[in-house]
Amino acid sequence: MDQLYGMSGTGCCPRFDPRLWMDQRIVWRNKLFVKYTVRSLFHVPWNLKKVLSEKREIIQFAGALALQPLILSYEKGFFTSEIYVAVNREVPGEEIVKLSGTFLTKVYEGSSKSMGDWIKEMKKYVKSKNEEIEKLYFFFTTCPECAKVYGENYVVFLAKIKEGSDKKK
Repeated sequence: MDQLYGMSGTGCCPRFDPRLWMDQRIVWRNKLFVKYTVRSLFHVPWNLKKVLSEKREIIQFAGALALQPLILSYEKGFFTSEIYVAVNREVPGEEIVKLSGTFLTKVYEGSSKSMGDWIKEMKKYVKSKNEEIEKLYFFFTTCPECAKVYGENYVVFLAKIKEGSDKKK
């Protein structure tokens, strides 16, 4: 996003392969992220590009860019989202968060206007797996400009499941 990784023909976001994220169960132990807060509305961060552009140099200078681009969004409130940028080491002066847990994933494609419907579908999906959501994160895989170039707008949902929520014994 915003040339954070610069690994594509667009000079911005890499092309996304949804097969790598569809219907996965991922376990993270102390996965490092730099955390930022941004304004949001209707499940979509507003000033994400501006924030990432301001922080890009700090992360790059620290030599902390993760090999695989991963920027998560968590809705803290109706107008506020927390943004988590995956890093491979701590970044001096930045808030570092270590995410641990089991996450169920699902990939959606289309306009962000569908976010409300996708959230409902994701909740049903997690329930069908006899799990409960602790937190729901969104991975916007490309910026709006690159989504137009690629003709695809993928969003990955990562549901952190509650420990011990599996009701199957």
